Amino acid sequence: MRIGEIAALVGVTSRAIRHYHHIGLLPEPARRANGYRAYTVRDAVLLARIRRLTEIGLSLDEVRDVLADDAGRELAEVLGELDADLARQEREIHERRQVLAALLEAPPASDGPLSPALAALLERAPATGSPAAAKDREHLLLLDAAGDGAGAELYAALRPLADDPGVAVLYERLDELAGAPADDPRVPALAADLAAAVPDEVLAVIPEGEPSAAGWGRVVLDDYPPAQREVVRRVMETLAARMRRRTSWEQ
Repeated sequence: MRIGEIAALVGVTSRAIRHYHHIGLLPEPARRANGYRAYTVRDAVLLARIRRLTEIGLSLDEVRDVLADDAGRELAEVLGELDADLARQEREIHERRQVLAALLEAPPASDGPLSPALAALLERAPATGSPAAAKDREHLLLLDAAGDGAGAELYAALRPLADDPGVAVLYERLDELAGAPADDPRVPALAADLAAAVPDEVLAVIPEGEPSAAGWGRVVLDDYPPAQREVVRRVMETLAARMRRRTSWEQ
C-alpha cells in the first residue's frame, strides 16, 4: 500500500502519517525502487492502534509509552489516569452547568457569576448598608472566584450566620471602629463576640492552616483600617486556637 491508500484504509490523513514518521511514533516502511513507501498490513494495524489511542484522549507522548510496552502494563496505567482525568472534567462541567442554571433562573447580578453555593448564601443574607458587611461580601466573592469549588461546604456552614439577626449588630459595632486606632478599648470585646458567633461547623470546613495572618487571612487583614484589622486579627487567633483544640479532641 502507498501512503494515500493506508491513510484511507485506517481513516487518517497522509499528513498525520508523515508527522508520525517524523516524531518516530510510526516506523518508516521499506521503500520500493521508485522511492515510494510500501506499507504492509502490520503498518496498518499499528496505525489503527495509534488512531484509536488518540481518539480516546491520549497525547502522542502517552501513545508512544503505550506502544513501547509490549506487555500492555503501560496501557492499563495510562488508561486509568485518563479515566480519572475524564471524571474530573465531568465534575467540572457539572459544576459549570450548575452556575449557568443559577444565572438563567435569576436576574443578572453585578458581582456575578457566582457559584450556586455562594449565591444561595448571599440570597439568605439580609439587606444592609453596613460597610463591614459589604467588605465581607467582597472577600467571599474573591474566595469564590479564586477557589476550586472547595468553598461550597464553607458557604453552607455560614448559612446560620446569615439567618442570625445578631450578626447585623456585630457589623454595626465593627463599622464604628472604622476610624479608630488599633488600641481602641472596644477592640477586645468585639473580637471575642465575633469569634463566639462563629459556629463549630464553620471551623470544620476551614482549610488546614487557616485562618492565618500568613495565608488567606493576610489578604483579608490588609483590607481593613487599624482598629478593624486588630479585631479581625484577634478573631483569627481565637478561631485558630479553637481549631487546634478541636483537632486534639478528635485525635
